Amino acid sequence: MIPWLPPEPVFPALASALTEPNGLLAAGGDLAPQRVLAAYRRGIFPWYSAGDPILWWSPDPRMVLLPDELKVSRSLAKTLRNGNYQVRLDTAFDEAIRACAGRPRAGQPGTWITDQMQEAYGELHRLGHAHSVETWIDGALAGGLYGVAIGRAFYGESMFADRRDASKIALAHLCAYLKQRGFGIIDCQMETRHLASLGARPIARRDFAARLDELCGSGDGPCRWPAGAIDGHFRRAE
Repeated sequence: MIPWLPPEPVFPALASALTEPNGLLAAGGDLAPQRVLAAYRRGIFPWYSAGDPILWWSPDPRMVLLPDELKVSRSLAKTLRNGNYQVRLDTAFDEAIRACAGRPRAGQPGTWITDQMQEAYGELHRLGHAHSVETWIDGALAGGLYGVAIGRAFYGESMFADRRDASKIALAHLCAYLKQRGFGIIDCQMETRHLASLGARPIARRDFAARLDELCGSGDGPCRWPAGAIDGHFRRAE
């Protein structure tokens, strides 16, 4: 039995989350910025299907990627050096989240990025908390990702790719940008083989929460990321 959230943006103790399904902590509430940001600071995120109540999760272990631990394959490194692409930050957030919602996922009949979720994260973007990293090829949005930044922690939400390696290009540039700004962790939420192949690894929930206590209280406040801040980074390195 999981608790129903009160009107205030408060959550149960993480240790009370279910072990099956892993991390289910609470239900109800809303997706107002104050509540969503309070959840992320605690290591909690919303994840639910259309027609269901909002469900809040904090799995144990937690999948994370440290910005300097991204695994770049030889073929991706070649693409990063020589590929005909452009990377932009925060220039097409709404397009990026719609693309993430609209792409089919293996084993998932629909999307958890509901209209309600898109509206909520769109508002977080306008407030300077949510960000998109976009890969553009031949003048079109070809792939990318979006997530939420609080202090020096980045919470990855979803990725998409319409061209080969387009989402990985975005992720590589995100890691480079976050390293420049002193970020300490990228939250990947659930453990998957794909994330593990990119260098992500599971850590205990208590260790994840302890890192958030340190990281969320330092660094820059909410802001719009400079559109061209990281474009060409890997080509310049050559």
